[in-house]
Amino acid sequence: MAHPKRKISKTRRDKRRTHYKAERPTLAKCPTTGTVHVYHRAYYVDGDLYYKGKLVIAKAEA
Repeated sequence: MAHPKRKISKTRRDKRRTHYKAERPTLAKCPTTGTVHVYHRAYYVDGDLYYKGKLVIAKAEA
């Protein structure tokens, strides 16, 4: 198994890792409710659960 001849400095190691960073989530606007939400995620509007602009679960009335 190969072994490094010298210790890699923190600067050199961190330069290699610069492309690992958090990205903003892609947001979409619902055509039905006009709510801004994350793509491919269900979202609540006034207690009702929507997905892809369709009502999935309606709020239970007591």
